[in-house]
Amino acid sequence: MNICVLLKQVPDQGSVFTIDSDETWVQEDNLVFTTNESDNYALEEALLMKASKGGEVVVCTLGPDRASQTLKDALAKGADRALFLRDDAFDRLDSLGAARAFAAALRDDSFDLILCGLQADDTGEGQLGPMLAEQLSLPHVTLVVQTELLDGCIKIKQELEGGWFRHLEADLPALLTIQSGINKPRYASLKGIMAMKRKEIKQVSAADLSLTTGDLTPHQILKRLYVPAKTKETQFLEGSPDEVVAQLVEKLANEAKVL
Repeated sequence: MNICVLLKQVPDQGSVFTIDSDETWVQEDNLVFTTNESDNYALEEALLMKASKGGEVVVCTLGPDRASQTLKDALAKGADRALFLRDDAFDRLDSLGAARAFAAALRDDSFDLILCGLQADDTGEGQLGPMLAEQLSLPHVTLVVQTELLDGCIKIKQELEGGWFRHLEADLPALLTIQSGINKPRYASLKGIMAMKRKEIKQVSAADLSLTTGDLTPHQILKRLYVPAKTKETQFLEGSPDEVVAQLVEKLANEAKVL
């Protein structure tokens, strides 16, 4: 069972965020970075599958030099090798551009499964997994909360809205996006940290993957990043209970527009 896990390095949620003067990004100098939460669960699920079925777990990320720490952490936990997509051309890609980059890097490998977290903690789009599956012509399932490997396929429990779940099977190879809470991610052991230093981190560029500027041109553009203005206003409604209810309904419908 050969599994690839996509990882993303994101700002720690406890960091203090300051927006750049041009309002197009945040100042990164004082941020603390960590591995995306749901990606940690995807990695743990892959390591559990490897323990039961054998094979190899490959971790892959895309980003600046600092993102290599995410790969090192995964290797220390038990991943076998890593692939680092590192190129200035990969800076600030939208989900489609990132999917095309990952597809070019993974297309020639015979992975039985590609796992990634449900969504990134920083952007929260949840689009990379489905877009990558489309690029690789793979079946995919999102919001996965339980897996069971069978011969040539995988049984999946998928979380739906309103507390409902769906059980289904997908043929391999396939791509799954993993929901947080599916398992209990492990910590790296001292033995794992020492072993990590001997494991391969292969770095590839856009040129290595034969990607052109057109392949990576964003279709989604961030025009302005800003902190929403905080406003509040208190109104007292007077009259009989029926009159107050009528006033409240009118304001919710016409002013707040929530009805």
